[in-house]
Amino acid sequence: MKIIVIGGNGTIGQAVVKELAQRHTIITAGREHGDIKVDITDKKSIEKMYQTAGKVDAVIATAGKVHFGALTEMTDEQYQIGLQNKLMGQVNLVLIGMHHINNAGSFTLTSGVLSQDPIRYGSSASMVNGALESFVLSAAIELPKNIRINVVSPGVLTESMDSYADYFRGFVSVPAARVALAYSKSVEGAQTGQIYKVE
Repeated sequence: MKIIVIGGNGTIGQAVVKELAQRHTIITAGREHGDIKVDITDKKSIEKMYQTAGKVDAVIATAGKVHFGALTEMTDEQYQIGLQNKLMGQVNLVLIGMHHINNAGSFTLTSGVLSQDPIRYGSSASMVNGALESFVLSAAIELPKNIRINVVSPGVLTESMDSYADYFRGFVSVPAARVALAYSKSVEGAQTGQIYKVE
């Protein structure tokens, strides 16, 4: 398969590329790094990415930003970061990508554990992750051309615990290589409308 991985140079993205490159042709895309440059907040940039890549069999999105902050101090502008970047960025990868993906292709998006298990300062991440999961459940029943769509919801990464341990007390971390298996299941399997939780 020919697979494009948006965010392929991030911690999860690198693990996904390592897992799938053993069997498939991988194109990485990112804002600053990758085979193709893309800004997921810009629909024209997404369109250009797909035109550059050509027809693909699978699209994996591991990119997306949200703002972490105390609820009592959060502003509309800070919520917009997650809404425009991680949420609508991934949604637009699907809306635009469905015209560039092969029949029976697949989209795999990324949410996160905070949709179900919130932490302090994470209201934006929880909101965006929950919205992505609901979007996937709905999109799965409407996508044309037998296209499948799933979302991976990873727990806090083992590789990130040095930076985030104070916020995730009591959470069991998961290594990125284990998270990558869920993307493999989504791309190489047959299911659609699934939320793959890796905790």
